[in-house]
Amino acid sequence: MLDSRKVLADLDAIKAAMARRRGDVDLDAISDLAGRRRDLIVSTEDARHRQKRMGQGLAKAAREGGDYAATLRAELKDLSEQVKEGASSLSQVEAELETLLLSLPNIPYEDVPDGAGPEENPEVSRWGEKPSFDFEPKAHWDLGPELGILDFERGARLAGARFTVLMDGGARLERALGAFMLDLAVGSGYREVATPLLVNRDSMTGTGQLPKFEDDAFKVEGQDLFLIPTAEVPLTNLHRGELIEETDLPFRYCASTACFRAEAGGYGTDTRGLIRQHQFQKVELVEIVRPEDSSEALLKLLDNACEVLRRLDLHYRVVELCTGDLGFAAARTFDIEVWLPGQNAYREISSCSDFSDYQARRMKMRYRPANGAKPRLVHTLNGSALALGRTLVAVLEQHQRPDGSVVVPEALRPYMGGRQVLEPVAGAGRETS
Repeated sequence: MLDSRKVLADLDAIKAAMARRRGDVDLDAISDLAGRRRDLIVSTEDARHRQKRMGQGLAKAAREGGDYAATLRAELKDLSEQVKEGASSLSQVEAELETLLLSLPNIPYEDVPDGAGPEENPEVSRWGEKPSFDFEPKAHWDLGPELGILDFERGARLAGARFTVLMDGGARLERALGAFMLDLAVGSGYREVATPLLVNRDSMTGTGQLPKFEDDAFKVEGQDLFLIPTAEVPLTNLHRGELIEETDLPFRYCASTACFRAEAGGYGTDTRGLIRQHQFQKVELVEIVRPEDSSEALLKLLDNACEVLRRLDLHYRVVELCTGDLGFAAARTFDIEVWLPGQNAYREISSCSDFSDYQARRMKMRYRPANGAKPRLVHTLNGSALALGRTLVAVLEQHQRPDGSVVVPEALRPYMGGRQVLEPVAGAGRETS
């Protein structure tokens, strides 16, 4: 959430920032509501002041008798109604103003590259070489069923489109990836946390999922609870509403959770395979830091996520999102894109973002500087390290062999009971009746 005072103090600057995002934001409506709010505060306080002054004079008038006391009582009744109506109108206007402010996306940092969309995201770096094959590499939606580890048909039968069943080596591989990623994160200084998979409205609002993206969330009918779209939500909200001592910062948390998204991509996109699922596993990294530390923290968080791919010997590149492609709450984002030879394309496997004080303001999460200065809002960051399903896809596609088998990366073998290769299963991949 943006600082309402800054928004109203310099609307032109905020309009320019929103124009960089290519967003359609009605800032004039915010300005109009703010003006109505100011007028209501003045008129209501004036009525309340007159009400108090007349109330003080009523006792004296009552003692003196005559018609003046009755006149004062009538005027006081009118003023009481004015105060009541003014307070009600003010409450309504403030609620409308907060709703509009919650609908504003974050302001990009000044040095974030300008651009209209993904095609204008500049490449920052890449690691390794694209694997070369002397055969036509298969996509994971062909490899997985032939290995007997992915069953898309039974997943759809159980729950519908964009659900998949992982079997045998696939289930073991996903579990191995999660354990490997968590061990790597903990070894890098993150605290492992097991969080609820259901969170309340305040938590979803705090990280920016609500109110804008409520239709994209899975909500529990009859209760104001939501299945988490990512562990970012519970991890970042761990300190919602707290005043943190500066000496306790930074907080660095990691968690492996199931994630749930009702909207799993645009209509007709990525309908095959594991790239976009309504339910998926992900290891998430979250950091809560001082404002002056967030830029460096983002680069370290990004490197921690990249290290997973380096250990798995998976070729990838890093791009910085331009202003027109930034997520709603982000001030800066780097995407890690892994190479998928079966699809002949780079695909996003992680987004690492700095949210500045945007989420912290929503969550009222501040820290007390050690020098005794007034409390300040923290900065929050998060990134996937990594999405397990997409990492499994990359392992299958980059480490496949001509006979349809897949080499298990050396870093994963201790988590796979020493298994080195996933072999095709005779008869696997056939449709079930």
